[in-house]
Amino acid sequence: MKKRNVKTWAYAYAFVAPTVIGVAVLNLWAVIQSIYYSFHEAKGFAELKFVGLDNYIKLAGDMEVWRSLKNVLIYAVITVPIGVFLSLLLATLLNVKIKGKGIFRCIYFLPVVSAPAAVALVWKWLYNKDFGLFNQILSVFGITGPDWLGNPSLAMAAVAVVGIWSMLGYNMIILLAGLQDVPRGLYEAAEIDGAGPVAKFFKITIPMVSPTLFFVIVTTVISSLQVFDTIYMMFKPSSPSFKSVESIVYLFYRYTFQKYNRGYGSAIVVFLFVIIMILTLIQNKLQKKWVHYND
Repeated sequence: MKKRNVKTWAYAYAFVAPTVIGVAVLNLWAVIQSIYYSFHEAKGFAELKFVGLDNYIKLAGDMEVWRSLKNVLIYAVITVPIGVFLSLLLATLLNVKIKGKGIFRCIYFLPVVSAPAAVALVWKWLYNKDFGLFNQILSVFGITGPDWLGNPSLAMAAVAVVGIWSMLGYNMIILLAGLQDVPRGLYEAAEIDGAGPVAKFFKITIPMVSPTLFFVIVTTVISSLQVFDTIYMMFKPSSPSFKSVESIVYLFYRYTFQKYNRGYGSAIVVFLFVIIMILTLIQNKLQKKWVHYND
């Protein structure tokens, strides 16, 4: 019996080993390396020079960093609640018996398997002020469409729409898996008591799916704070609206790969890492008040 258990565990570790090794090499080592570089002057191919907290002192007084942090927080405040709510709503609608629900699930999941660069380019065309689809539709009604990406007042909203559209499919599938574990008897009992669709949604669906919903919220917040590809592909640094959408990850990219200042770039990304950790810990504490685990 002992040999069989050892063999079972050996198979289990063998199956998870590629993922664990990949995470350790591509993620964990990268985090350690970034923390190490953040305490050094690392410019181009020059040798590393220990500078202590100089990079962090510079970061604290860098208004560009704080503006980028403000941008990603605004982006997260817009995309997370709207995106998660729409994902839950779609998952609920596609969890009932309707014709062609498999096709609808595939359609909503398509953005997830699409290349982010391709998605950004398509949306950039849709937003184009001269020949974009949105402004063409508005022109039919005699309305002159705005410069969606060139107007600092509209640029963040335009990026947020792309972010919400991109996250719907992934979050919907995860929430759909959670919904399928909800006992149907609860809904039947609620119907007997006279509960309508709205009451069942808020009194049964949300409490029962709250552990899955918590996971979705945490991962969505993290991904929102790390937004990069959409901004990189849709905006040029010379655009008048660029400063209103520039993210911390884009700032890290600019200092690390364009200015070749790996030390300061690493300090920026470590700063973001700390913020994500703090927000995740806060969410973990708050979950005790609304997440219901069925033991």
